[in-house]
Amino acid sequence: MASGPNMMAPICLVENNNEQLSVNQKAIEILGKISQPVVVVAIVGLYRTGKSYLMNRLAGQNHGFPLGSTVQSETKGIWMWCVPHPSKRNHTLVLLDTEGLGDVEKGDPKNDSWIFALAVLLCSSFVYNSMSTINHQALEQLHYVTELTELIRAKSSPRPDEVQDSTEFVSFFPDFIWTVRDFTLELKLDGHPITEDEYLENALKLIPGKNPKVQASNLPRECIRLFFPKRKCFVFDRPINDKALLADIENVSENELDSKFQEQINKFCSYIFTHARPKTLREGIMVTGNRLRTLVVTYVDTINTGAVPCLENAVRTLAQLENSVAMQKAADHYSEQMAEKLKLPTDTLQELLDVHTACEREAIAVFMEHSFKDENQEFQKNLVEIIKDKKEDFILQNEEESVNYCQAKLDQLSTVLTESISAGTFSVPGGHKLYMEAKERIERDYWRVPRKGVKANEVLQRFLQSQAAIENSILQADKALTEGEKAAAVERAKKEAAEKEQEMLRQRLQEQQQQMEAQKKSLQENIDQLEKKLAWERENLLREQNMILEHKLKVQRDLLNEGFRKKADEMNAEINGLKNMIDTFKNDDTPWVAKILDRFGNEVTSVLSAPAKLLGNLVKGVGSLFKKN
Repeated sequence: MASGPNMMAPICLVENNNEQLSVNQKAIEILGKISQPVVVVAIVGLYRTGKSYLMNRLAGQNHGFPLGSTVQSETKGIWMWCVPHPSKRNHTLVLLDTEGLGDVEKGDPKNDSWIFALAVLLCSSFVYNSMSTINHQALEQLHYVTELTELIRAKSSPRPDEVQDSTEFVSFFPDFIWTVRDFTLELKLDGHPITEDEYLENALKLIPGKNPKVQASNLPRECIRLFFPKRKCFVFDRPINDKALLADIENVSENELDSKFQEQINKFCSYIFTHARPKTLREGIMVTGNRLRTLVVTYVDTINTGAVPCLENAVRTLAQLENSVAMQKAADHYSEQMAEKLKLPTDTLQELLDVHTACEREAIAVFMEHSFKDENQEFQKNLVEIIKDKKEDFILQNEEESVNYCQAKLDQLSTVLTESISAGTFSVPGGHKLYMEAKERIERDYWRVPRKGVKANEVLQRFLQSQAAIENSILQADKALTEGEKAAAVERAKKEAAEKEQEMLRQRLQEQQQQMEAQKKSLQENIDQLEKKLAWERENLLREQNMILEHKLKVQRDLLNEGFRKKADEMNAEINGLKNMIDTFKNDDTPWVAKILDRFGNEVTSVLSAPAKLLGNLVKGVGSLFKKN
């Protein structure tokens, strides 16, 4: 069962001492215990604009994030509050309250840019909080958005022919929500009522003109439109007119607040609870609290080294950790299920291998569920080897259990025979017949014993071989038999021993064939589940690329409608690059899949150490199978 948080108050997640950012260990320990998907809402804006109040309301509290009542900024760094999501079952709502931008007490204004960039990287819904109105000044204060291309990279080393990072931002950037506090204007445009969203979109329209001031003013507008496809706006009336009560708003009862403000706050919270998405990375990788912890540490460490945070590198780091855990989880699942479902010793090797096949199938499924970005299937190949070793351990344990059980039963059944031999019972005329009857009785009773296991024949044969010298001695000493009868008895004994040896050889050959069949099933199961995973990843990638393309086309249409034909035409190269990338990927689907599966099949065959004749033909057929389809 996925676990969630139980935080009674917020805690600092990223500390900012104006020189260097640092991660609060206690905070990331909390995140590390959250195995649920997280909906991450971050709020940024100028200091003393009421950001913390909104976060407290989302947490369902009046108190929590410090509000303050003076011109001094209360929040430093990034603070975190994890609460159970009020409407998404088995999800955690992670609220991130950031320190106010533009605080005059800060030593290094660059810290504001990093806090802004971190908030964008970590959240799934990005709330920008400002005062009074969305105007030229408000957009100028949002200059941090124009710096994102310098502070964030999507890929570690993009190819020269690839679309620029700014286009890639669309695939993992959060939804953008602008909240305007103490709003006193009428929501009207050209005398007609407009919605809050229309108010935002109108404010983001580019201003005609070529002078540097106009271009500088348009830059944040362009960046918001380009980076954030999904945008939303909320305006709030002044919560209360009494300045004394406003300064102490966290202790003001709800019925004392302006009714319109209450309605607006409830509308904002309802929207967040209903529409804020779980945090995902590129290609639909779901972020849990534990994964968010890794992202926080990776990004902050990168910033502190003077480098630029890179999503691809962060995902690679996350994948290494997660895939290692997924591999161990799958291996543990295999061991647990085998121990639970196997009753040792099994009557046949096939019985054990059937259980192994079922448990391996489940284990691979566990790995596929919890792994992602397994480059060159390294972790899956390691899992194949781990399960192979574990299977061989179970086979060995099964054989040992069978040997011990059978030997104990034979020791018990042969007690009378051993005592009779010692007492000289068979050292009389006709003693050989008496001995043979006693030995045959032991064999009959032995075969009546249930669940002797795979070594039943071998243990019995070893027992009979141990009796051969005694049997021959009794035979030669039996005065009731002629020399001819003795010679015939010797030949009969040799023939029976040879038949039993042949039977044991047939069993060993049969078991070898069963082992090879099990290895073929193992290979095929790994290939089948990998194929499904690759298909799922391909669908996510195509969906993501199509989403980026649709967004770029919309931005281009908007530019044309606003009369910015030159800017619209400049987007053609990026749009055509995206179209070519999508078409190439679609058309190259079959060879792409077949190539990966062929390589993986050959490598797994080597791991399983199976005969090339049996498994090699299967592997060769994998690629042709996909080419035919």
